[in-house]
Amino acid sequence: MTSMPHAHRLLDDTARDILRRNDRGGYTVPRPGLYPFQWNWDSAFVALGFATFDMDRAWQELETLLSGQWADGMIPHILFHRDDEGYFPGPDGWASGTRPRSSGITQPPVAATVVRELWQRDGADPTHSRMRALYPKLLASHRWFHRYRDPLQNGLVMVVHNWETGRDNSAEWDAALARVSARDVRPFQRRDTSHVDIAFRPTQAEYERYVALIEFGRARGWDPARVAAESPFRVVDVGMTMIMIRANRDLLALASALDDQPVVQELRARIALSQRGCDWLWNEDLGVHCSRDLVDGRPAALVTSASFLGFFAGIGSPAQRARLLERLAALADSVPYLVPSLAPGSRSYDPVRYWRGPVWLVVNALIARGLDEAGETALASRIRGDSRALVERSGFWEYFSPETGQGCGGDQFSWTAAMWLNDLTTAST
Repeated sequence: MTSMPHAHRLLDDTARDILRRNDRGGYTVPRPGLYPFQWNWDSAFVALGFATFDMDRAWQELETLLSGQWADGMIPHILFHRDDEGYFPGPDGWASGTRPRSSGITQPPVAATVVRELWQRDGADPTHSRMRALYPKLLASHRWFHRYRDPLQNGLVMVVHNWETGRDNSAEWDAALARVSARDVRPFQRRDTSHVDIAFRPTQAEYERYVALIEFGRARGWDPARVAAESPFRVVDVGMTMIMIRANRDLLALASALDDQPVVQELRARIALSQRGCDWLWNEDLGVHCSRDLVDGRPAALVTSASFLGFFAGIGSPAQRARLLERLAALADSVPYLVPSLAPGSRSYDPVRYWRGPVWLVVNALIARGLDEAGETALASRIRGDSRALVERSGFWEYFSPETGQGCGGDQFSWTAAMWLNDLTTAST
């Protein structure tokens, strides 16, 4: 039999090869064909993978991403550096009018967390030129969220398109999407189902509503204030909120190192506001934080993998954390592989359909890190061990069935390779 250390070395080599093959010169595509452009939070996670063997390339990934930042501070969720007709909707569908061409929405703000990580690996020198160059751009991005995506002024993050969450077809968005009319959407041809099994992807009816929201934003010239005020899809996302809180903490560490005292005070106030605001997302019946619809005020009332990002954010009362741990332990008893993106038995649960059940290693990595920092090392080790086992069993797929470990979506996937290199191998040694 092949020894485990040797098998891990082979997987290390494969993961590095995937990142090199998917490198397009300064940015990395998640997977050729299926996702042929630069995605926002994908690139942040990919930078962590590059950092294990090429620190210069890791910084470059983020620098390229932030080169597409809008003048108002938003970092788009897609940058269209090159033409590729294999993906819909492409740059013409968004019509953002930017250079480089981009989508008109954003994604979870993990960039500040990754910049802090790279900076610390480089020695945490306050004079670090690459960190200092990215710092004002990160600050502008965070201020954009605070200005346009916190309508309740309680420190929580509202999204105006389900794609912004990064968890595209989560059942959390079903009620809000049901309000979105796709009646006037022009006929279009999806490209995703030509690359992967349709059973793994959102349905056609869902996709039509996704496109309707793009047409809504495009008709308003992607004015962030108008889109935020008028969108039929307005949801406070628990995942975006928790990642934003953590990102503010990490940006605070950079501001402190730079002795930028006005920003230090600004970020401390934002973090405190968010910590208080998170109680609005707490669902006492379920014992987790849940996303909440801003139009009708109703909570999603679903247990998803994002429900456990409170540990990563560093929020929650002792009683809330105890309930979260109980819920996570129950999930651990219900499936062979943690953490399913939707709890089995929930409405619309599907172990292989995108974010309606499958395990995603990037979310696992965030949850495990938060658990470690909270002193819950046994559960963190279980999650990392399950993540390792999924790669060892099936390879570097986009996501995995929590029931069988089957790899689903796109193979040779960049952020799965990056998480293997950054988070999983190191945890096993």
